[in-house]
Amino acid sequence: MNFRRGQGKEELEINLIPLIDVLLVIIIFLMLTTTYSRFSGLEISLPSSDAPPSQTQPEEISVVINAAGEVLVNKTPVGARDIDSIVAALRRVAPDAAEKSPLVVINGDAKANFQAVFDVMQAAQKAGLPNVSFAAQTRR
Repeated sequence: MNFRRGQGKEELEINLIPLIDVLLVIIIFLMLTTTYSRFSGLEISLPSSDAPPSQTQPEEISVVINAAGEVLVNKTPVGARDIDSIVAALRRVAPDAAEKSPLVVINGDAKANFQAVFDVMQAAQKAGLPNVSFAAQTRR
């Protein structure tokens, strides 16, 4: 006896509307949580020069500060570490011409004390050498 004569097997179906709703909520969440970074820039038009580049290179005074804090001016060790002795060493190697101010290049060890670097900068200022630069080594 088949009492279910009028009923056949129902076809299974996937309801896509709740799936679409969930996906839209996920997309909205991702859009709101994504950070959009704007890079602001300043456009500068630099002046140009028609003059040929200068062929003369400024004289360089190399100042080396090692990890122990010892100061070497043009590979010559400075006896004491105070500013006055560094000023005297810089004046000995600096040229007398006032119009050609040499460039003081400071080579500091990575483990050198920062105070020694500042002392060399102050000594260069007291010696009348305003052009100070730092040497850097590129990482490999």
